[in-house]
Amino acid sequence: MPRHAATAPDAERLPPAHFAFHSQTWKEIAHLLLNLPVALFGFVYVVTVLWLGAGLTVTVIGLPVLAFGLMGARQLGKLERKRARALLGVRIDEPSPLPLRSRKNGFFAQLWMALKDPVGWRTVLYDFIRLPWGILTFTITLASLFVLWPVLPFIARGLTNADRAMVRGLLSPSDELERRIAELESDRGVVVDTAAADLRRIERDLHDGAQARLVNLAMGLGLAKEKLLEDPDYAAGMIAEAHGEVKLALQELRDLARGIHPAVLTDRGLDAALSSVASRCTVPVKVTADLDARPAAAIEGIAYFTVSELLQNISKHSGARTASVDVWRVENRLLIQVWDDGRGGAQLDGGTGMSGLAERLDAVDGLFVVDSPAGGPTTVTAELPWRDRAPDAGGQR
Repeated sequence: MPRHAATAPDAERLPPAHFAFHSQTWKEIAHLLLNLPVALFGFVYVVTVLWLGAGLTVTVIGLPVLAFGLMGARQLGKLERKRARALLGVRIDEPSPLPLRSRKNGFFAQLWMALKDPVGWRTVLYDFIRLPWGILTFTITLASLFVLWPVLPFIARGLTNADRAMVRGLLSPSDELERRIAELESDRGVVVDTAAADLRRIERDLHDGAQARLVNLAMGLGLAKEKLLEDPDYAAGMIAEAHGEVKLALQELRDLARGIHPAVLTDRGLDAALSSVASRCTVPVKVTADLDARPAAAIEGIAYFTVSELLQNISKHSGARTASVDVWRVENRLLIQVWDDGRGGAQLDGGTGMSGLAERLDAVDGLFVVDSPAGGPTTVTAELPWRDRAPDAGGQR
């Protein structure tokens, strides 16, 4: 049988049936038809939230209601961005989450952040103006499906282009300035809370340590004074004991002062201070500091206490045999790397104080990265902004 005879019936087959419109056109039509129910829900939600929040501001629950309403509006905006990505092909990044930290920020601080949230307020505006637009697009699209279907693709494209513009204009992430302001406000709260915690720690150490010892010392000297004439030998023994208490109290005060800001750091800089704290570590530590100048006192102090905390963790938790500390400068950044050959498994939320270090560095626009696989080794990298030292800070630049 000839080859062309076998294939002749195939050549006479009709092409497969398909819709007249492209799939993207149908997506745009679906988006326009969904505008009405989605806009109606958003409008009712926004009006209810604003009405309740404004009406209840004379009571204690008005502002919290408004704040929670704005956080809910954020979720509506998230759903609208997903709808735009799926049906309109608009790729919009999600805005940064509100920097609400329940452990660091109090209730009123979180409330104020939510009330000032520009993303929430823009979503409220978006949902408020969408109802008339949703009615218009739904009506035009539905009528065009029956009356103007030959030109419906052009109508759908024009209407959805307006939708794309609204989504980009009102539901896009905050600009860099707004995001930076939110981060700085959160970081300021962390700094304030950290300073308050440090003050409470100093007060507790003074009360439980040196203050209690000095009270006992005063009582002992008072008893020795009473026994001085009656029993000189007993009084001499009490005075000798009081002398020992004085030495211990002085040592505790020195340790406390070193914990606040060590004198070696002020006088000799970061290299000598890190060598000093490394000498007290239970693991041999090699310290290398490649700095041609001293950073600002605040940055120097944060670097010192970061390394000090990490070396304490190595002593207590790592089981390491050796460790190293490297400090160097790259342009306008101060880099710190602490390494040990211990068992590894360290995490930011592992209860070793690393989450607090990460928050402290973040508060000054720094970075904190932990690389600690199970079995080790552990490498912790910290990065701080370099700020030049004032000429009169410690007598050096």
